[in-house]
Amino acid sequence: MKEGQTLWTKEQLLLAINLYSKIPFGKMSAGNSTVKEWAVLIGRSPAAVARKLGNFASFDPKLLERGVKGLPNVSKLDREVWNEYMNNWDELFIESEILLAQKKNTTIEQLNPVELVEPETMIGREAIRQVLIRLDQTVFRKMVLSNFADTCCITGINQPELLIASHILPWSLDAGNRLNPRNGLALNTLHDKAFERGLITITEDLKIKVSSVLTNSKNIQSIRENFIAYEGKSLIEPKKFFPDVEFLKVHNGRFKP
Repeated sequence: MKEGQTLWTKEQLLLAINLYSKIPFGKMSAGNSTVKEWAVLIGRSPAAVARKLGNFASFDPKLLERGVKGLPNVSKLDREVWNEYMNNWDELFIESEILLAQKKNTTIEQLNPVELVEPETMIGREAIRQVLIRLDQTVFRKMVLSNFADTCCITGINQPELLIASHILPWSLDAGNRLNPRNGLALNTLHDKAFERGLITITEDLKIKVSSVLTNSKNIQSIRENFIAYEGKSLIEPKKFFPDVEFLKVHNGRFKP
């Protein structure tokens, strides 16, 4: 460590990983306005924050496979906090969001505005539960869409209003990975529904697989164009967090051949 430098704290690293999970991979430079904003909150220079984001990239095996090596000179604490965060997304992400809200003198709810359906009908615990669910959905959407550059990973549609952050493992089945971006795909509304119902799936090598329920209807033009045309094609790859193979295996088990 150079003279005059101070070690990063765990709190600072949590905030930096929070930013890493949200910011597009190609925009992690010191000149990015978001990096500059977070540098003030973290108490580090924009260059230092950008370097730390690059350090985190060096931990991602999928980025390494693509020849993206990240930056060297990571610390023991960097790796410890990264591993803790990656293995406990839901708890650590919310912890980092709370830290971020405190730094901004606001609340986690105000950082992530949610729209409630018929709020006047909800009271007490149910109202709180609905707020927490919508909050999780809001922050998950931010991470997943950023990870796929605001683009449907099957069709390439990039109209935000038509995109859904789809869970590979259903929301109800794995509470511990509800906020894990490796459990998410950016899909348009049509393919999101087909994925949810097991009519399409993604293989372990990130190929698109279409159910015979759909391929048997190849005489219908919309089925041919929207589904059969993508059979066997590669998923548009994410920028950082690749779908977890174990999650894909579970979804493949729900697929209708």
